[in-house]
Amino acid sequence: MVQAGVQHVSVSERGGYRCGPPVLCGERVCLHSMEFESDLSCTLEYKSFRSTVPLKQIVVDSDGLKVWKVYEAGPKGVRCPLVCLPPVIGTADCFYRQVLSLTARGYRVISVEYPVYWSVMEWCEGFKHLLDRLDVDRAHILGASLGGFLAQKFAELTSNSSRVASLILCNSFIDTKIFNYTDSSSVFWMLPSTLLKKMIIGRFPRKLMDPHIADSIDFMVERLECLTQSELASRLTLNCSPDYVQPQKVEMEVTLVDVFDESALSQSVKEEMYKCYPNARLAHLKTGGNFPFLSRADEVNMYIQVHLRGYEGTHLSATDSGTPVER
Repeated sequence: MVQAGVQHVSVSERGGYRCGPPVLCGERVCLHSMEFESDLSCTLEYKSFRSTVPLKQIVVDSDGLKVWKVYEAGPKGVRCPLVCLPPVIGTADCFYRQVLSLTARGYRVISVEYPVYWSVMEWCEGFKHLLDRLDVDRAHILGASLGGFLAQKFAELTSNSSRVASLILCNSFIDTKIFNYTDSSSVFWMLPSTLLKKMIIGRFPRKLMDPHIADSIDFMVERLECLTQSELASRLTLNCSPDYVQPQKVEMEVTLVDVFDESALSQSVKEEMYKCYPNARLAHLKTGGNFPFLSRADEVNMYIQVHLRGYEGTHLSATDSGTPVER
């Protein structure tokens, strides 16, 4: 629900949000969309995604409180699919351009939206149960920003059981201290959603920009409005609580997708990632902003295919050309 005092950001050169009917994010109608609807939400591509890929809700705990929202497409028999983890403000549909493009090429792709978790350990335990429910033995994980950090932590914490086949990290980071909120992260749970949203919106550029980047921001701000206070507070807590990745425990193939225009991450953060993963494949985009999986989807999808191609015909294939993965 829209909180009083939250300004709707419109950054597009073409006027940003457009008037339109309410947008359904998962099972929730975003009331702000009764006034504004992003351009990407109006495209035939997005409408095709919503009409052809059903939303699943998967409970992973005994008391029924932890419900993951999942979009899944592609061959169900694949036991080592691509799993997409969104950034702080992302919902399960934010990777719709990856789901449509890659499943058309024979890949099994799963895009998820996490329920409320207040610690990385708790999140990793829930994600492990989710993979079990989805009959996923191992996963290639595409993680954007917070999603990339959580993917690394999951790979680190499950290194003995090898649940992660490889990582594709988009605009991600190795240490939460870069956000300068580590001291205040313990009180996010009690802050009103108005303030939490302003913390995020304030990091977006306000100047005129490439229309595709502007559209990606509009779409993601629309997703932000779909999140409840507890969902947003818990994600910010995961994003900002003191923690770091031990890359020596993440022994697998890694592709780093980075942009070189204005984004939330500084060059020093990117260089730290390169240092921690010296053997990583580097996928550099000249531009793309904070959400290149939307604004530069064709390029990002190409890099994903290059990353996954080396596994085709093996037990780690994300297509049905491989054999079932053995644990």
